[in-house]
Amino acid sequence: MKNLISVVGPTGIGKTRLAIDLAQHFNTEIISCDSRQFFKEMKIGTAAPSEEELAEAPHHFIGNLSVKEYYSIGQYEEDALQKINGLFKNHDMVILVGGSMMYEKAVIEGLHDLPEANAGNQEKLQKIMEEEGIEKLQEILKELDPEYYSVVDIHNHRRLLRAIDIIWQTDKKYSEHIAVSQDGRDFNVIRIGIEAPREELYDRINRRVDMMMEKGLLDEVKGLEKFKGLTALNTVGYSELFKYFDGEWDLDFAVSEIKKNSRRYAKRQLTWYRKANDIHYLQLGYSQKDFEELIQWIKAQLPK
Repeated sequence: MKNLISVVGPTGIGKTRLAIDLAQHFNTEIISCDSRQFFKEMKIGTAAPSEEELAEAPHHFIGNLSVKEYYSIGQYEEDALQKINGLFKNHDMVILVGGSMMYEKAVIEGLHDLPEANAGNQEKLQKIMEEEGIEKLQEILKELDPEYYSVVDIHNHRRLLRAIDIIWQTDKKYSEHIAVSQDGRDFNVIRIGIEAPREELYDRINRRVDMMMEKGLLDEVKGLEKFKGLTALNTVGYSELFKYFDGEWDLDFAVSEIKKNSRRYAKRQLTWYRKANDIHYLQLGYSQKDFEELIQWIKAQLPK
């Protein structure tokens, strides 16, 4: 039986480092399920692994696309499984890492056959959004499916439209649709998380944003201004700085909004992971001894 070790946790907690340490220990390769790190033009703002880190262990799905390319979660599921099964020919263990909750779920469980978008519903929702703002969509979703509302990126109108449309079409909560587990995964999954006190995590996130600015995030975003309407760029770290370039916000305020929105995203990730009862946690700042104990724990989980 082959094994997929999935390293999860909120943004800024140190998943990249742990994944590399595990890949080196098991002499294997890393699959990223961070949906923002797929795009090669967004290295700084997505905290993609550095050249040094990429050299420490082979990584896949990092900077493999351009923001101009459309790439769906369904395509990712297919590509990632193909890559994982290919790696299993030479490795008993493969590492999956990233904080994009649905992308991890797509790999370890599979996506579900949801109906196509209903044009009438989409039009109706679009109209509601134009007339009453995204807040109205948030309100509708919260009422129909509080569970999904608690984990979705409520500022991403496409996600809201999609979920409400599906609920209207099927008379079933969106969270129920995506909770149905699918089999057809002939590998064992071991999920490992990193956790830290919330203040410490938020402090790390704030410092990380300052570091991104020092590394040249402003120039990175400036270079992508002509693509700001694309889905890939409708994301934390980019949408705030576009507002600065548009003259809507001053720079200090834009940076403080990036920090705030990053902390909010981390909070949603924590809500999502807390619902899982199959994640084995390491504390942030783990020692070599903790790491060795983790390796022993992993070995004990392997199918006999």
